[in-house]
Amino acid sequence: MAELWDVSDAGILRLPSGRSVRGRGLRRPLPPGATPNFGVYLLGKPPPAVAWDSRWVRWPDFRLPADRVLAREVFVEIWNRAGDERVEVACAGGRGRTGTALACIAVLDGIPPGQAVAFVRRHYDPHAVETPWQRRYVERFTA
Repeated sequence: MAELWDVSDAGILRLPSGRSVRGRGLRRPLPPGATPNFGVYLLGKPPPAVAWDSRWVRWPDFRLPADRVLAREVFVEIWNRAGDERVEVACAGGRGRTGTALACIAVLDGIPPGQAVAFVRRHYDPHAVETPWQRRYVERFTA
């Protein structure tokens, strides 16, 4: 079992189950401390290479995932791996796409879809989930 995130670190979203996922923006430097065991990068083009296991979900800025079936599969993988690994989710700014993904992962963790955006804004970033269509995507996301 890998060492998990320190939940007091910046960008860490602690879910009700006890799982923790780090959200971040790739435009900012890698935070100090532990590196992820697994990262998911939500970008319109392939992400830069990283030294850990990673996946890319094609997701243009201010939009929704290009492949929603793949996105769901990756969110489930994030939720599963966050139980015993350091997992991060990142887009360029760390708010819109990252916040939307974190809200969907919160739904998988048992947060009702209509409350997931507020949960992520309260516990991760007050500006998470930037567009009305991202909010609707979360509200329609089912566990």
